[in-house]
Amino acid sequence: MGGMAVQDEGSSSVTSSSPLQFFSLMSISPTSLAAAGGSPYGSCPWPPREMKSDERGIYLIHLLLNCANYVAAGDLEHANACLEHIALLGASPDGDTMQRIAALFTDALARRLLRASWPGIFRAITGGAAAGPAGAIPSPSVSAAAAQHLARRHFFDLCPFLKLAYVVANQAILEAMEGERVVHLIDLHATDPTPWIALLQALRSRPEGAPHLRITGVHDQKEVLDHVGARLSEEAEKLDVPFQFNPVVSKLECLDPERSLRVKTGEAVAVCSMLQLHRLLAPDDDSGLQLYRNATVHSKCSTSSVAQLHLMSQMGGHRGTLGELLDKEPHHLAARGNGYSPSPDSGVSSAPPPHSARMEAFLAGLWGLAPKVMIVVEQESNHNGAALTERFTEALNYYAALFDCLESGAAAAGGGAVRAEERARVERALFGEEVRDIIASEGAERRERHERLDRWLQRLDAAGFGRVPLSYYALLQARRLLQQGYAACGGYGVREEAGGCHALCWQDRPLFLVSAWRCRRFD
Repeated sequence: MGGMAVQDEGSSSVTSSSPLQFFSLMSISPTSLAAAGGSPYGSCPWPPREMKSDERGIYLIHLLLNCANYVAAGDLEHANACLEHIALLGASPDGDTMQRIAALFTDALARRLLRASWPGIFRAITGGAAAGPAGAIPSPSVSAAAAQHLARRHFFDLCPFLKLAYVVANQAILEAMEGERVVHLIDLHATDPTPWIALLQALRSRPEGAPHLRITGVHDQKEVLDHVGARLSEEAEKLDVPFQFNPVVSKLECLDPERSLRVKTGEAVAVCSMLQLHRLLAPDDDSGLQLYRNATVHSKCSTSSVAQLHLMSQMGGHRGTLGELLDKEPHHLAARGNGYSPSPDSGVSSAPPPHSARMEAFLAGLWGLAPKVMIVVEQESNHNGAALTERFTEALNYYAALFDCLESGAAAAGGGAVRAEERARVERALFGEEVRDIIASEGAERRERHERLDRWLQRLDAAGFGRVPLSYYALLQARRLLQQGYAACGGYGVREEAGGCHALCWQDRPLFLVSAWRCRRFD
């Protein structure tokens, strides 16, 4: 296949077959189903070692969906049987892509089962992760925090999503701050100086000259802020840009914007939230924790596993990425009554988002700072639903796409043992922690509450912010970055969404959304 060309809508063509691109559905005969005892988790129709990769992948997907239903219903016997069979099919952090995905999601389901049924055992084997007071937000250990920081660095390097988001953010800030002499940028998760070095360089090139720039960085580790501040101060001195760095050591959940961020009179304020606001959607108390023991079953698994597997034979011939398969499969299964229904938030919804007092208070505090522009980058998926089965299926779709593009990114970066280890760190320390949080946690402990764009539009509008359409020039800059740095990988795209937001895509599926806002008092 020829080299990559960036298409008009910002989506790049695929240069090579990803490990998940050709997932075909195997055909199951009634004879083999009968021999299997009518259950995909009772005994396997073929020994796992004789299964082809695509056949094993399809079985793993259906076993995962069934297991999630059984866990949600509190059916320990059948959930355990599913987990055993998934293990027989080779689910492992060191397997092929689908086996690694299965290992990650079964770990999350097993943790949820243990937490619900044997909390003492769960605390013993996880180091007391759930032993804190109700409503407390557990702090990761120093080693775990360091591993996550390194994994985020690898994700930044291997996949372009965060680079693209910062390119768009910097352009929006430059346009909003045109003519301003004193600029105050508030970074709600200051972990990396690189994006703001690019902003320093752009501000220095302004026809009217560089403004005085003050950056307030928020992070819960002082060492991280010290590194960011030192690096930015060094670069500002080289560029002869008046600069001040103000570190704020705090968890975002504990931050009072008006008291901690100290905006001075005459400053033009910009706020950047990079994958952070969703963490404020958790309740302040332990409401929701009873879901562990008193599972609210929104739907039952009324279709037998035989009928589900027979459906696969009727769907034979489908070929595509794992993400495409997962997008298609649950809708077919819902028609057969397996209990899954598509998320009500899969499209633009007029229904109000769930109430969050913490989020409303935080947004009110940001509004009080009167920002001329606020950049919000969030995951484009709904992992904030109350029903476990809905969250599980949304997460399986979403993280399968991330696994896919990460694998392609590691291969495009040269492959080999070093890139494989970097990929593994991202999958385990970053994606793994997020999936465990989405699936195994409830109440105040569940922090990865990603929501789709339509929910954020409603929340920010209600808080008194007005949308700022992102410029076409920002879109062109993002597409240029893809052309220059990611031609060997392919599959990535940037496209404009309704209302002037920009979607960062993999294989035409939006995975992250960038939006810009301003305090309505400026309108």
